[in-house]
Amino acid sequence: MAGCVNALTEWSGGDNLDGMSKLAYLGPRGTFCEAALRLLAPEVEGVPCANVSAALEAARNGVAQGAVVPMENSVEGAITQTLDELAWGTPLLITGELLLPVEFSLLVRPGTELAQIKRVTTHPAAHTQCRGFVDRELPGAVVIAASSTAAAAQEVAAPASPYDAAISPAIAGEFYGLVEIASNIGDRSDTVTRFIRVSPPGPLPEPTGADRTSLVAYLQDDHPGALLAMLSEFAVRGVNLTRIESRPTGDGIGHYFFHFDCEGHVAEARVGEAISGLRRLSSDIRFLGSYPRADAVAPQVKRGTADADFAEAADWLGRVRAGLV
Repeated sequence: MAGCVNALTEWSGGDNLDGMSKLAYLGPRGTFCEAALRLLAPEVEGVPCANVSAALEAARNGVAQGAVVPMENSVEGAITQTLDELAWGTPLLITGELLLPVEFSLLVRPGTELAQIKRVTTHPAAHTQCRGFVDRELPGAVVIAASSTAAAAQEVAAPASPYDAAISPAIAGEFYGLVEIASNIGDRSDTVTRFIRVSPPGPLPEPTGADRTSLVAYLQDDHPGALLAMLSEFAVRGVNLTRIESRPTGDGIGHYFFHFDCEGHVAEARVGEAISGLRRLSSDIRFLGSYPRADAVAPQVKRGTADADFAEAADWLGRVRAGLV
């Protein structure tokens, strides 16, 4: 879960943040999640939380009016803790998203040299994205997991710390008195993290023509073609999926539920009908929101799947049933 404060960023949210007094985020101070929050809502008070679960719980219990948490990374993939919390906790709605290009630094206490680094701490996702640098420049170092990249910097700065360095955002060094011994150490220069803003259930953002809809579907039973049937509900209506993830239900091997992101807004006929069809096939559906896409990419609406096409077909069926055709 990472980002770079001075990189190109895009925020898309469907509601007015001016009236929001507090937003929870993955802390402590100096995380990329805080950088994302500051970019999308600089006037809002941030509430740092120990982990994603705590940030979402703060939005649920009223400690904050919403939360900003990481959803997926272009190298590491989905943030499974976020997926599971959205699927099983008290319902929350995604109302916007932000895309943040990522950059990592190696932070140390003043005076520490590269050759002296034997124990490094960072978030596991950051380690994965910087594995090439670690293997090449710190071949003898041990990497220990931290709850966040900023928490790693905080640990290194602590008195009598057992760690020599942290893989963190450069801004974390400013918070905790560390210095940057190496910059831009990620294995890829085009890595992006997608952050989402969530709020308690309420009115949905209005359709913009470049929206994303997120939901969770729970299988009624496991049988041949179950997932294919789900996917067909989107395909036959020309709804493009932008992400699909399977997650275990916890009820034993082979029992899964599915996270879907698709193009479009639930107010659009093709998306609404696809979700209705999926509801008929599932034991339950959790609607996670329709909100503007951060990249502002509009879907290509196939012939026969525009709102007007669904309206005309419904009108024709009504006339058939009334014996007028």
